[in-house]
Amino acid sequence: MKNSILLIAFLFIALNSFAQDQNIIKGTVMNDADDKLLENVNIVNLNQVIGTTTNEKGEFTLSAAVNDTLFFSYLGFKSLRVRVTNDWLRFGDIKVKMTELGIALEEVVIKPVELTGYVEIDAKLIPIYDNYRYRISGLSTGYEGGSNQPGAVSKVLSSIFNPADFLYHVFGKRPRQMKKLRKMKEDDEIRNLLQSKYDRETLMAVLQLERIDIDEILNKCSYSKDFIRTANDLQILDAISGCYEEYKILNRDK
Repeated sequence: MKNSILLIAFLFIALNSFAQDQNIIKGTVMNDADDKLLENVNIVNLNQVIGTTTNEKGEFTLSAAVNDTLFFSYLGFKSLRVRVTNDWLRFGDIKVKMTELGIALEEVVIKPVELTGYVEIDAKLIPIYDNYRYRISGLSTGYEGGSNQPGAVSKVLSSIFNPADFLYHVFGKRPRQMKKLRKMKEDDEIRNLLQSKYDRETLMAVLQLERIDIDEILNKCSYSKDFIRTANDLQILDAISGCYEEYKILNRDK
């Protein structure tokens, strides 16, 4: 009986402590240059992997605990990381100011494909993208070979017989970051954010990876250079997540 009372008391203290740690924080995002309120700024809690956006008044609310890091991103502005502090919780709504980037667009020449009307000639002028996907029985997704991946088939086969050599150094050393993949896919705000972005910034911040690391993962999972270059961030997230799930299947019996 005494042990039961102690257990109940311990659970009560733990739940109370958790409730105190979790807070709904509020803030307003503004342009640092003119204090103009910024609408649709994307905010992601990097620790809890949840996101939100600012409303038409630049306001946002988000669940966070002390020492969580919030990642702010907005088109044309420098991304910002802000640590949640006790002062933030004490004083309530705070103002976050973002700095606008000066972007100089260089002249871009777009060369159209000029067709002659002769099939024999036009067939040689039209670019062909040979980004094939190879599917392996038992796996949920396939591998993209691509014109720049001539050894994709042999790479996939080698991954079956030597899974540790193929992906261990990519995923095995980053278990904590890889666990955030599922959370990112389950959060609608983050998925909507990634669908409209191509800069990999949010992925890099949440997964604690550099862009070169993301490209390396996709390359080792046999995605073509065309896909890596043109895919949006949500497609990249799904690609990394799918490759990670395949990696876990291949290493299940190890």
